[in-house]
Amino acid sequence: MLKQRVITAIVLLAILLPALFYRTPVPFCAVALVLIAAGAWEWGRLNGCSQQLSVLLALGCVVLCGLSWYGGLLDKSLTLTWTLVGAGWVLAGAGLLRQGVKGWPRIPKMLRLAGGLAALWLAWLAVAQARVMGINFLLSVLMLVWAADIFAYVAGRSFGGRFTKSKLAPSISPGKSWEGVWGGMAGVVVLSALWIFLDRTNAGGGVVATGSGLLSGSLYVRLWAQHGAVVTLVAVIFLAAMSVVGDLVESLIKRSAGVKDSSGLLPGHGGVLDRVDALLPTLPLAMMLVSL
Repeated sequence: MLKQRVITAIVLLAILLPALFYRTPVPFCAVALVLIAAGAWEWGRLNGCSQQLSVLLALGCVVLCGLSWYGGLLDKSLTLTWTLVGAGWVLAGAGLLRQGVKGWPRIPKMLRLAGGLAALWLAWLAVAQARVMGINFLLSVLMLVWAADIFAYVAGRSFGGRFTKSKLAPSISPGKSWEGVWGGMAGVVVLSALWIFLDRTNAGGGVVATGSGLLSGSLYVRLWAQHGAVVTLVAVIFLAAMSVVGDLVESLIKRSAGVKDSSGLLPGHGGVLDRVDALLPTLPLAMMLVSL
């Protein structure tokens, strides 16, 4: 299993890194489109669709993303869109987690398929716009999710159950604890504070919201420059919380479907949705916060 995980990770990095750092966003957006289409195929399978219908769902996702790309949406300000999407994720995420695993099959199948397709399409649009805004901006959003996940794991393993007896969502993901959530939030606060501090140091005390420096143009620097310290603090904690919501929602759907992984497309890692679940709400919400 470990060997498979390492080999798969190396192959993914060999594809993603050159695409990410290419001089134009085109290769990265294309690779992201392929991955999101694979996620749409997985979504169909998780919701009991046949192989043919799942493939059609993937093709539909490609069409939506392709039309958005062709229509020039990657370069447009979509403040209202991201605000509505962000509100939708908050409300839908809360509703789904409140209903639990048993509530998922009660939702009409067509509504589940359409909602998942929309979420994947908008996640691609968000990640593509983030890459157009700059490599530093996209990396800062990705690193927020990774930091939340890593710090949550460490805190959960070290302190899980010591301060709260109840689990975060025992019927959905029994291994997750409140201490892990708090640790993840603390981790993103440390990451954002360190990023802003280093950027201010490099800028001679000022905050650089855009530019070509290693740290400039990040999510944290943009939030600080646009809204100040308090809003930045609240924003990164909110994004960390929503990354947990994305993870729990996918776990809920997998538990309802009776499967461990969304697919076996990534040997040793499960499926595409298993790797991007926390990003599905976080990317649109990050775009919302910087566009307000």
